Amino acid sequence: MCGIVGYVGRGDAVASVLEGLKRLEYRGYDSAGVCFKSEDNTLNLYKKQGKLANLKRALVGVDHFSHSSIGHTRWATHGEVNDLNAHPHLSDTLTTSEMISIVHNGIVENAKEIRDELKGQGFSFKSDTDSEVFLALVQREIRNLSESEKPVVAVCRAFKYIRGNSAFVVQGRNFPELIAVKRGAPLVCGNSDNRDDILVSSDPYALAGVVNTLFFPHDDTVTVLHSSNDVGSMDPVIEFFDLEGNATTGFDTKQQLIDVTTTDKGEFEHYMLKEIYEQPKLIRSLRDYYFSPEGQEMLKNSQEFKPERVHITACGTAYYAGLGIKTFIESIDNIPCQVDLASEFRYRNPLISNKDLGLFISQSGETADTLAAQELCKERGLLTAAIVNVEGSTLYRKSDNNLLIKAGIEIGVASTKAYTLQVLTGRLFSNAMAGKKLDKVLGERFLLLADRISDLLAKVDMIKEIAEEIYNYKGYFYTGRGKYYPSALEGALKLKEIAYVHAEGYAAGELKHGPIALIDEEIVNIAIIGPELYEKTLSNIEEIKARKGVIVGIGPEGDDSAKEICDYYVPLNFKGLEELSPLYVNVANQLLAYYMAKFKGTDIDKPRNLAKSVTVE
Repeated sequence: MCGIVGYVGRGDAVASVLEGLKRLEYRGYDSAGVCFKSEDNTLNLYKKQGKLANLKRALVGVDHFSHSSIGHTRWATHGEVNDLNAHPHLSDTLTTSEMISIVHNGIVENAKEIRDELKGQGFSFKSDTDSEVFLALVQREIRNLSESEKPVVAVCRAFKYIRGNSAFVVQGRNFPELIAVKRGAPLVCGNSDNRDDILVSSDPYALAGVVNTLFFPHDDTVTVLHSSNDVGSMDPVIEFFDLEGNATTGFDTKQQLIDVTTTDKGEFEHYMLKEIYEQPKLIRSLRDYYFSPEGQEMLKNSQEFKPERVHITACGTAYYAGLGIKTFIESIDNIPCQVDLASEFRYRNPLISNKDLGLFISQSGETADTLAAQELCKERGLLTAAIVNVEGSTLYRKSDNNLLIKAGIEIGVASTKAYTLQVLTGRLFSNAMAGKKLDKVLGERFLLLADRISDLLAKVDMIKEIAEEIYNYKGYFYTGRGKYYPSALEGALKLKEIAYVHAEGYAAGELKHGPIALIDEEIVNIAIIGPELYEKTLSNIEEIKARKGVIVGIGPEGDDSAKEICDYYVPLNFKGLEELSPLYVNVANQLLAYYMAKFKGTDIDKPRNLAKSVTVE
């Protein structure tokens, strides 16, 4: 969740780190900081609560040119949000060999135990973070090094003490290289083509435009990034070691695929709106890719899966996408399918068999709970497949089979285009697993969905006007039946995420089993009215209307019966979309949430308290 950027090389380290941190703002954060090494090797620390702009203001007038720097955007887990708990952390010592700074992404699960031990050995702590215990551990191990041992040995020894998923980058006054180590948390590094710049980060996006070949260290691999000063006349180099200090090939490589120029907002006020509008084009390109020989080859492995059951595991929006994919697997493949929240899956001792298939969904491919669920399935002997956006991510690398959703980088914290493409990729997966060829009918249905969404986007003023009428109500219930139920859940989540209002998604028939007690004239029901279970859905709406609830209907165009019982109505053309129609509805929900949030004046792209990539449990 936290963003890490480190740089060594011949260029301006602080400028490179700040640019990387700027790119990682989309991940969500509450403070930011940098530590850089001046010409006399002094470590200089600047960190500020709040936005990156606060840190940049603190650097105004400071001579911060350097060839070595680490930076961080923090999403608080241990300790409140303030300057002191912000990263980097710098050791408080007069001994130059022990003067180090660190940045951290993850959680040290045994932090209290280590802190108590180190306090007994005379170490003191300035922050409330779990991260600072690793700083002290490295200090202790540096103090205990023999004359022939290098600082990387101290980092290895310190890392062996900690439990939990973490990535660290360590900078030392007395050693010119940066040292990084990880377990369970994302880390990537690389050097520029001219080898003048070496960067390490928690996200490939921070390296885009500078680094073309990416290195992804495996768990318990230590990465040493040498500056040109460190290796004399040699160019900057990257080395990898295991925790015993032996050279290792414990890393993967891939080419950088992110184009920085594609991440500009262009004419749109927010990334979220841009990404909503990108969906028609992306649906068409996804269809073209998987109908091409390259895409057919990617689907081929899915044809080999003949599981007794499928276990879909994901978090947040990806979980709701999984609920949509479940309907495809059970109706097309005739295979029982269980959908679990990843944060619950491995703690309930799930009844899974090596004859089952684990299917994992994640936009980033770095979601900690999802990765833990995948690890459990692999331990139990299950084959695993992933529906993922980031090629080369941890989930991608650890899965037996991958289907890429081809969404491009998604900057808005509230997922929009990724959800649509996850569900569509799941539709293709179910087709392949059933041994069916991708036929013309399915391809045309994808194209029809893209066209219908384009038509809806052209009529956005209709939704904007409804949003302006309802954005100040007390609470919101999204309801749907059958295949539209996941769309109700996802619609409510979008509104909660960016408008900061109470919203719940319900199966429409369940309202009378408790939640209807909350309905009054201050509650809005966003009711999805699909062609299936039509009469029952209208009956459910009547129950809410009888209790003075405000009704926003999203239903078939030209349907006077549905329109008459609603206070507001969004007409949609469902004809020909069949099982893909919930995605059409979902775009209407995305637009409604966006404009309600805009009228409320919230931070739409970077909602409070949220992170784009949840890399801690």
